[in-house]
Amino acid sequence: MTDDLFGLVKELNLPPDDFAIFGSGPLIVRKIVPFKNDLDIICRNKAWETVQRIGKPQYLQDYDANIVSMADGAVTFGTTWGIGQFDVNTLIDSAEILQGLPFVKLQYVIEYKRIRGLPKDLSHIEAARKAGFL
Repeated sequence: MTDDLFGLVKELNLPPDDFAIFGSGPLIVRKIVPFKNDLDIICRNKAWETVQRIGKPQYLQDYDANIVSMADGAVTFGTTWGIGQFDVNTLIDSAEILQGLPFVKLQYVIEYKRIRGLPKDLSHIEAARKAGFL
């Protein structure tokens, strides 16, 4: 399923300097954690304009974030990251290209997961440690 979702994102032909896969995606692509249910993607400028034409924009009040979901909610694009104080431009500008897609650097993913602190997030941090990424 993950490869299908990465393929879907590639098929959108979004400008790689206007989006980056965040959340668990950078851990998934490195095989640190298995794919569970979705991909979260931050975007700006032309990437955001494109996804808004394809999907229906929604506002998530709990996270103060505008999003567009695709593939029955399996891929979610947003213009901000609702947990922590992350600068979207920094996250996108410093993204690493893996398998032809931009991914937020692991340092920011780990920081986000520490802030969120749910059991899933803590297990992801431990998996990254065991895999030698921390």
